[in-house]
Amino acid sequence: MPVAKSVVILGGGVGGLVAANQLRRALPKHHRVILVDRGDAFVFAPSFLWLMTGGRTAEKISRPLGRLGRKGIEVVRGEIAAIDPARRDVTVDGGVVRGDYLIIALGAELAPETIPGLAQGGHNFYTLAGAEGLRDALAWFRGGKLVVLTATPAYKCPAAPYEAAMLLEYYCRKRRIRAQTEIELYAAEPAPMGVTGPALSSAVREMVEAKGIAYHPEHQVTAVEHAARRLRFANGAEASYDLLAYVPPHRAPLVLREAGLLAETGWVPVDRTTLETRFERVWGLGDVVGIPLALGKPLPKAGVFAQREAEVVAKNVACAITGKGKPDRFDGGGECFIETGYGKAGFGTGNFYAEPVPVVKLHRPSRYWHAAKVLFEKAWLRRWC
Repeated sequence: MPVAKSVVILGGGVGGLVAANQLRRALPKHHRVILVDRGDAFVFAPSFLWLMTGGRTAEKISRPLGRLGRKGIEVVRGEIAAIDPARRDVTVDGGVVRGDYLIIALGAELAPETIPGLAQGGHNFYTLAGAEGLRDALAWFRGGKLVVLTATPAYKCPAAPYEAAMLLEYYCRKRRIRAQTEIELYAAEPAPMGVTGPALSSAVREMVEAKGIAYHPEHQVTAVEHAARRLRFANGAEASYDLLAYVPPHRAPLVLREAGLLAETGWVPVDRTTLETRFERVWGLGDVVGIPLALGKPLPKAGVFAQREAEVVAKNVACAITGKGKPDRFDGGGECFIETGYGKAGFGTGNFYAEPVPVVKLHRPSRYWHAAKVLFEKAWLRRWC
Protein backbone atom coordinates (compact mmCIF):
# COMPACT_ATOMS: atom_id res chain seq x y z
CA MET A 1 0.00 0.00 0.00
CA PRO A 2 1.31 3.51 -0.82
CA VAL A 3 2.50 5.64 2.10
CA ALA A 4 -0.40 7.43 3.79
CA LYS A 5 -0.33 11.23 3.59
CA SER A 6 -1.99 13.79 5.84
CA VAL A 7 -3.62 17.00 4.64
CA VAL A 8 -4.21 19.54 7.41
CA ILE A 9 -6.79 22.28 6.77
CA LEU A 10 -6.86 25.27 9.11
CA GLY A 11 -10.30 26.84 9.40
CA GLY A 12 -13.82 25.47 9.25
CA GLY A 13 -15.41 28.23 7.20
CA VAL A 14 -16.57 28.05 3.59
CA GLY A 15 -13.10 27.44 2.13
CA GLY A 16 -12.07 24.92 4.75
CA LEU A 17 -15.28 22.90 4.47
CA VAL A 18 -15.16 22.75 0.69
CA ALA A 19 -11.48 21.77 0.64
CA ALA A 20 -12.03 19.04 3.24
CA ASN A 21 -15.04 17.59 1.42
CA GLN A 22 -13.40 17.63 -1.99
CA LEU A 23 -10.20 16.05 -0.70
CA ARG A 24 -12.05 13.32 1.15
CA ARG A 25 -13.92 12.44 -2.05
CA ALA A 26 -10.78 12.50 -4.18
CA LEU A 27 -8.31 10.66 -1.94
CA PRO A 28 -8.17 6.94 -1.12
CA LYS A 29 -9.30 6.23 2.45
CA HIS A 30 -5.84 5.55 3.87
CA HIS A 31 -4.90 9.22 3.41
CA ARG A 32 -5.95 11.52 6.25
CA VAL A 33 -7.94 14.75 5.88
CA ILE A 34 -7.78 16.79 9.09
CA LEU A 35 -9.80 19.97 9.72
CA VAL A 36 -8.74 22.25 12.58
CA ASP A 37 -11.09 24.89 13.99
CA ARG A 38 -11.68 26.65 17.31
CA GLY A 39 -15.45 26.26 17.16
CA ASP A 40 -17.80 23.32 17.18
CA ALA A 41 -20.16 24.48 14.42
CA PHE A 42 -20.18 25.97 10.95
CA VAL A 43 -22.52 28.95 10.50
CA PHE A 44 -23.63 30.08 7.04
CA ALA A 45 -22.67 33.76 7.21
CA PRO A 46 -24.58 34.89 4.06
CA SER A 47 -27.78 34.22 6.01
CA PHE A 48 -26.89 36.69 8.79
CA LEU A 49 -28.80 39.32 6.80
CA TRP A 50 -31.96 37.24 7.09
CA LEU A 51 -31.26 36.38 10.72
CA MET A 52 -30.97 40.05 11.74
CA THR A 53 -34.42 40.79 10.30
CA GLY A 54 -36.03 37.70 11.81
CA GLY A 55 -36.14 35.49 8.73
CA ARG A 56 -33.78 32.83 10.13
CA THR A 57 -32.70 31.37 13.44
CA ALA A 58 -29.21 30.25 14.42
CA GLU A 59 -30.34 26.62 14.33
CA LYS A 60 -31.48 26.90 10.72
CA ILE A 61 -28.11 28.12 9.44
CA SER A 62 -25.70 26.19 11.70
CA ARG A 63 -24.29 22.68 11.40
CA PRO A 64 -22.04 20.81 13.88
CA LEU A 65 -18.54 20.30 12.53
CA GLY A 66 -18.49 16.91 14.25
CA ARG A 67 -20.82 15.63 11.53
CA LEU A 68 -17.88 15.69 9.12
CA GLY A 69 -16.58 12.59 10.91
CA ARG A 70 -19.26 10.57 9.14
CA LYS A 71 -17.55 11.43 5.87
CA GLY A 72 -14.12 10.35 7.07
CA ILE A 73 -12.88 13.88 7.83
CA GLU A 74 -11.06 14.18 11.15
CA VAL A 75 -12.02 17.29 13.13
CA VAL A 76 -9.59 18.77 15.67
CA ARG A 77 -11.10 21.45 17.90
CA GLY A 78 -8.93 24.01 19.63
CA GLU A 79 -7.01 27.27 19.46
CA ILE A 80 -4.11 27.41 17.03
CA ALA A 81 -1.17 28.71 19.03
CA ALA A 82 1.58 28.43 16.41
CA ILE A 83 2.22 27.44 12.81
CA ASP A 84 5.54 26.29 11.37
CA PRO A 85 4.91 26.57 7.62
CA ALA A 86 8.32 25.14 6.68
CA ARG A 87 7.62 21.93 8.63
CA ARG A 88 3.84 22.15 8.22
CA ASP A 89 3.42 21.72 11.97
CA VAL A 90 0.46 23.29 13.78
CA THR A 91 0.32 23.65 17.55
CA VAL A 92 -3.26 23.26 18.78
CA ASP A 93 -4.03 23.47 22.52
CA GLY A 94 -0.56 22.24 23.41
CA GLY A 95 -0.49 19.36 20.94
CA VAL A 96 1.04 19.27 17.46
CA VAL A 97 -0.85 18.39 14.29
CA ARG A 98 1.58 17.59 11.50
CA GLY A 99 0.68 17.58 7.82
CA ASP A 100 2.38 16.52 4.64
CA TYR A 101 0.24 19.21 3.02
CA LEU A 102 -1.13 22.34 4.71
CA ILE A 103 -4.08 24.50 3.63
CA ILE A 104 -4.63 27.81 5.41
CA ALA A 105 -8.27 28.93 5.35
CA LEU A 106 -8.52 30.79 8.66
CA GLY A 107 -10.54 33.68 7.28
CA ALA A 108 -10.45 37.31 8.33
CA GLU A 109 -10.54 38.24 12.00
CA LEU A 110 -13.07 40.92 12.95
CA ALA A 111 -11.61 43.70 15.10
CA PRO A 112 -14.23 46.28 16.21
CA GLU A 113 -12.06 47.09 19.25
CA THR A 114 -9.58 48.92 17.00
CA ILE A 115 -12.04 51.84 16.73
CA PRO A 116 -12.83 53.45 20.11
CA GLY A 117 -16.41 52.85 21.20
CA LEU A 118 -17.49 50.86 18.14
CA ALA A 119 -18.01 47.51 19.87
CA GLN A 120 -20.05 49.14 22.64
CA GLY A 121 -21.98 51.48 20.38
CA GLY A 122 -23.71 49.19 17.93
CA HIS A 123 -24.32 45.74 16.50
CA ASN A 124 -21.77 43.86 14.38
CA PHE A 125 -24.01 42.00 11.95
CA TYR A 126 -21.03 40.09 10.53
CA THR A 127 -21.17 37.71 13.51
CA LEU A 128 -23.90 35.38 14.70
CA ALA A 129 -24.14 37.06 18.10
CA GLY A 130 -24.13 40.53 16.55
CA ALA A 131 -26.85 39.69 14.04
CA GLU A 132 -28.97 38.22 16.83
CA GLY A 133 -28.35 41.31 18.95
CA LEU A 134 -29.48 43.56 16.10
CA ARG A 135 -32.59 41.44 15.61
CA ASP A 136 -33.48 41.80 19.28
CA ALA A 137 -32.82 45.56 19.22
CA LEU A 138 -35.02 45.95 16.16
CA ALA A 139 -37.89 44.25 17.96
CA TRP A 140 -37.95 47.19 20.40
CA PHE A 141 -37.18 49.87 17.83
CA ARG A 142 -40.09 52.25 17.27
CA GLY A 143 -38.42 54.75 14.99
CA GLY A 144 -35.57 57.23 15.01
CA LYS A 145 -32.25 57.33 13.22
CA LEU A 146 -31.03 53.92 12.02
CA VAL A 147 -27.44 53.97 10.75
CA VAL A 148 -25.56 51.31 8.76
CA LEU A 149 -21.79 51.82 8.87
CA THR A 150 -18.74 50.33 7.18
CA ALA A 151 -15.78 51.00 9.47
CA THR A 152 -13.07 50.57 6.81
CA PRO A 153 -13.04 50.60 2.99
CA ALA A 154 -12.15 46.89 2.64
CA TYR A 155 -14.22 44.06 4.10
CA LYS A 156 -15.55 40.67 3.11
CA CYS A 157 -18.80 40.35 1.15
CA PRO A 158 -18.77 43.87 -0.36
CA ALA A 159 -22.51 43.81 -1.10
CA ALA A 160 -23.57 42.98 2.47
CA PRO A 161 -23.79 46.47 4.04
CA TYR A 162 -25.80 47.74 1.08
CA GLU A 163 -28.07 44.71 1.29
CA ALA A 164 -28.39 45.29 5.05
CA ALA A 165 -29.54 48.87 4.56
CA MET A 166 -32.18 47.85 2.02
CA LEU A 167 -33.41 44.91 4.11
CA LEU A 168 -33.66 47.14 7.17
CA GLU A 169 -35.68 49.64 5.16
CA TYR A 170 -38.04 46.85 4.13
CA TYR A 171 -38.23 45.64 7.74
CA CYS A 172 -39.24 49.10 8.94
CA ARG A 173 -41.87 49.33 6.24
CA LYS A 174 -43.33 45.95 7.22
CA ARG A 175 -43.40 47.09 10.85
CA ARG A 176 -45.14 50.30 9.77
CA ILE A 177 -42.45 52.45 11.34
CA ARG A 178 -40.83 53.60 8.11
CA ALA A 179 -42.36 57.08 8.34
CA GLN A 180 -40.84 57.46 11.79
CA THR A 181 -37.42 56.12 10.75
CA GLU A 182 -34.51 57.90 9.09
CA ILE A 183 -32.08 55.43 7.52
CA GLU A 184 -28.52 56.47 6.64
CA LEU A 185 -25.55 54.54 5.31
CA TYR A 186 -22.07 55.88 6.13
CA ALA A 187 -19.39 54.16 4.06
CA ALA A 188 -15.62 54.39 4.39
CA GLU A 189 -15.30 53.50 0.70
CA PRO A 190 -15.87 56.01 -2.12
CA ALA A 191 -18.61 53.97 -3.81
CA PRO A 192 -20.48 50.67 -3.43
CA MET A 193 -18.53 47.59 -4.58
CA GLY A 194 -16.01 49.75 -6.41
CA VAL A 195 -13.95 46.84 -7.73
CA THR A 196 -16.90 45.76 -9.89
CA GLY A 197 -16.66 48.92 -12.00
CA PRO A 198 -18.61 52.19 -12.24
CA ALA A 199 -21.72 50.79 -13.92
CA LEU A 200 -22.54 48.18 -11.28
CA SER A 201 -21.40 50.47 -8.47
CA SER A 202 -23.76 53.20 -9.66
CA ALA A 203 -26.59 50.70 -10.02
CA VAL A 204 -26.22 49.58 -6.40
CA ARG A 205 -26.12 53.16 -5.19
CA GLU A 206 -29.29 53.92 -7.13
CA MET A 207 -31.02 50.91 -5.55
CA VAL A 208 -30.13 52.16 -2.08
CA GLU A 209 -31.08 55.80 -2.64
CA ALA A 210 -34.32 54.86 -4.42
CA LYS A 211 -35.54 53.48 -1.09
CA GLY A 212 -35.01 56.81 0.64
CA ILE A 213 -31.76 55.75 2.31
CA ALA A 214 -29.24 58.58 2.61
CA TYR A 215 -25.82 57.45 1.38
CA HIS A 216 -22.62 59.10 2.65
CA PRO A 217 -19.46 57.71 0.98
CA GLU A 218 -15.88 58.43 2.08
CA HIS A 219 -16.76 58.73 5.75
CA GLN A 220 -14.05 56.93 7.71
CA VAL A 221 -15.21 56.53 11.31
CA THR A 222 -12.60 57.34 13.96
CA ALA A 223 -14.63 57.04 17.15
CA VAL A 224 -18.07 56.16 18.46
CA GLU A 225 -19.38 57.99 21.52
CA HIS A 226 -21.73 55.21 22.53
CA ALA A 227 -23.26 56.93 25.55
CA ALA A 228 -24.15 59.98 23.42
CA ARG A 229 -24.88 57.81 20.36
CA ARG A 230 -22.62 59.85 18.15
CA LEU A 231 -20.20 59.02 15.31
CA ARG A 232 -17.03 60.96 14.52
CA PHE A 233 -15.34 60.75 11.12
CA ALA A 234 -11.85 61.48 9.81
CA ASN A 235 -13.19 64.23 7.52
CA GLY A 236 -14.47 66.19 10.52
CA ALA A 237 -18.10 65.22 10.11
CA GLU A 238 -20.24 63.96 12.96
CA ALA A 239 -23.53 62.08 13.01
CA SER A 240 -26.01 60.95 15.62
CA TYR A 241 -27.87 57.65 15.70
CA ASP A 242 -30.48 55.77 17.69
CA LEU A 243 -29.58 52.29 16.39
CA LEU A 244 -26.25 51.38 14.79
CA ALA A 245 -25.50 48.35 12.60
CA TYR A 246 -21.88 48.11 11.52
CA VAL A 247 -19.25 46.20 9.56
CA PRO A 248 -16.06 46.13 11.67
CA PRO A 249 -12.41 46.40 10.59
CA HIS A 250 -10.88 43.15 9.31
CA ARG A 251 -7.38 41.74 9.82
CA ALA A 252 -5.52 38.46 9.45
CA PRO A 253 -5.14 36.32 12.60
CA LEU A 254 -2.03 37.16 14.66
CA VAL A 255 -0.79 33.57 14.48
CA LEU A 256 -0.18 34.01 10.74
CA ARG A 257 1.93 37.11 11.28
CA GLU A 258 3.97 35.29 13.91
CA ALA A 259 4.48 32.45 11.43
CA GLY A 260 5.89 34.82 8.80
CA LEU A 261 3.03 34.14 6.41
CA LEU A 262 1.81 37.71 5.88
CA ALA A 263 2.91 40.29 3.32
CA GLU A 264 3.04 44.06 3.82
CA THR A 265 -0.62 44.16 2.81
CA GLY A 266 -1.45 42.32 6.03
CA TRP A 267 -2.72 39.23 4.20
CA VAL A 268 -1.23 35.93 3.01
CA PRO A 269 0.32 36.34 -0.47
CA VAL A 270 -0.40 33.47 -2.88
CA ASP A 271 -0.07 32.64 -6.54
CA ARG A 272 -3.30 33.99 -8.04
CA THR A 273 -4.06 30.86 -10.04
CA THR A 274 -2.76 28.00 -7.86
CA LEU A 275 -3.09 29.64 -4.40
CA GLU A 276 0.36 28.34 -3.45
CA THR A 277 2.31 30.25 -0.80
CA ARG A 278 6.09 30.66 -0.81
CA PHE A 279 6.34 27.59 1.42
CA GLU A 280 6.47 24.14 -0.13
CA ARG A 281 3.16 22.25 0.00
CA VAL A 282 1.40 25.12 1.78
CA TRP A 283 -1.63 26.86 0.24
CA GLY A 284 -3.75 29.81 1.34
CA LEU A 285 -7.33 30.54 0.30
CA GLY A 286 -10.41 32.56 1.13
CA ASP A 287 -10.62 35.78 3.12
CA VAL A 288 -7.15 35.41 4.63
CA VAL A 289 -5.30 35.82 1.32
CA GLY A 290 -4.51 38.98 -0.62
CA ILE A 291 -4.65 38.76 -4.42
CA PRO A 292 -3.93 42.00 -6.32
CA LEU A 293 -5.90 42.72 -9.49
CA ALA A 294 -4.75 44.60 -12.57
CA LEU A 295 -6.65 47.77 -11.60
CA GLY A 296 -4.66 48.03 -8.36
CA LYS A 297 -7.34 46.80 -5.97
CA PRO A 298 -7.40 43.35 -4.33
CA LEU A 299 -9.75 40.55 -5.24
CA PRO A 300 -12.83 40.99 -3.03
CA LYS A 301 -13.16 38.74 -0.01
CA ALA A 302 -16.27 36.64 -0.51
CA GLY A 303 -17.54 33.12 0.04
CA VAL A 304 -17.83 32.42 -3.68
CA PHE A 305 -14.12 33.02 -4.15
CA ALA A 306 -13.26 30.94 -1.07
CA GLN A 307 -15.26 28.06 -2.52
CA ARG A 308 -13.74 28.28 -6.00
CA GLU A 309 -10.23 28.58 -4.58
CA ALA A 310 -10.83 25.62 -2.27
CA GLU A 311 -11.97 23.46 -5.18
CA VAL A 312 -8.79 24.32 -7.10
CA VAL A 313 -6.49 23.68 -4.13
CA ALA A 314 -8.21 20.41 -3.24
CA LYS A 315 -7.89 19.12 -6.78
CA ASN A 316 -4.21 20.08 -6.99
CA VAL A 317 -3.37 18.50 -3.64
CA ALA A 318 -5.18 15.33 -4.66
CA CYS A 319 -3.23 15.29 -7.93
CA ALA A 320 0.04 15.71 -6.04
CA ILE A 321 -0.77 12.83 -3.70
CA THR A 322 -2.24 10.36 -6.16
CA GLY A 323 -0.37 11.33 -9.31
CA LYS A 324 -3.68 11.22 -11.15
CA GLY A 325 -5.58 13.93 -13.02
CA LYS A 326 -4.52 17.36 -14.21
CA PRO A 327 -3.90 20.38 -11.97
CA ASP A 328 -6.54 23.11 -11.95
CA ARG A 329 -6.27 26.92 -11.95
CA PHE A 330 -8.41 29.59 -10.30
CA ASP A 331 -9.64 31.99 -12.99
CA GLY A 332 -11.10 34.83 -10.91
CA GLY A 333 -14.70 34.04 -11.78
CA GLY A 334 -17.41 34.75 -9.25
CA GLU A 335 -20.95 35.86 -8.57
CA CYS A 336 -23.17 37.07 -5.76
CA PHE A 337 -26.78 37.79 -4.90
CA ILE A 338 -27.78 41.30 -3.82
CA GLU A 339 -30.82 41.33 -1.54
CA THR A 340 -32.98 44.43 -2.00
CA GLY A 341 -35.97 43.63 0.22
CA TYR A 342 -39.61 43.19 -0.82
CA GLY A 343 -38.88 39.54 -1.70
CA LYS A 344 -36.44 40.52 -4.45
CA ALA A 345 -32.73 40.18 -5.14
CA GLY A 346 -30.31 41.07 -7.90
CA PHE A 347 -27.54 38.83 -9.17
CA GLY A 348 -24.06 39.86 -10.27
CA THR A 349 -21.60 37.65 -12.12
CA GLY A 350 -18.26 38.28 -13.75
CA ASN A 351 -14.56 37.68 -14.31
CA PHE A 352 -12.46 39.57 -11.78
CA TYR A 353 -9.18 38.60 -13.43
CA ALA A 354 -10.19 40.35 -16.65
CA GLU A 355 -7.86 43.19 -17.66
CA PRO A 356 -7.61 46.10 -17.47
CA VAL A 357 -10.71 45.93 -15.21
CA PRO A 358 -13.08 43.18 -14.05
CA VAL A 359 -16.02 42.44 -16.34
CA VAL A 360 -19.17 42.15 -14.24
CA LYS A 361 -22.84 41.94 -15.24
CA LEU A 362 -25.78 42.72 -12.95
CA HIS A 363 -29.17 41.07 -13.38
CA ARG A 364 -31.80 43.44 -12.07
CA PRO A 365 -33.64 42.60 -8.83
CA SER A 366 -36.54 40.19 -9.13
CA ARG A 367 -38.37 37.56 -7.14
CA TYR A 368 -36.62 34.93 -9.25
CA TRP A 369 -33.17 35.80 -7.89
CA HIS A 370 -34.43 35.96 -4.32
CA ALA A 371 -35.89 32.47 -4.69
CA ALA A 372 -32.60 31.34 -6.22
CA LYS A 373 -30.72 32.59 -3.15
CA VAL A 374 -33.07 30.70 -0.83
CA LEU A 375 -32.46 27.51 -2.81
CA PHE A 376 -28.71 28.20 -2.84
CA GLU A 377 -28.63 28.44 0.96
CA LYS A 378 -30.39 25.10 1.40
CA ALA A 379 -28.35 23.32 -1.27
CA TRP A 380 -25.05 24.64 0.09
CA LEU A 381 -25.70 23.46 3.64
CA ARG A 382 -26.92 20.09 2.42
CA ARG A 383 -23.90 19.50 0.17
CA TRP A 384 -20.98 20.66 2.28
CA CYS A 385 -22.09 20.12 5.89
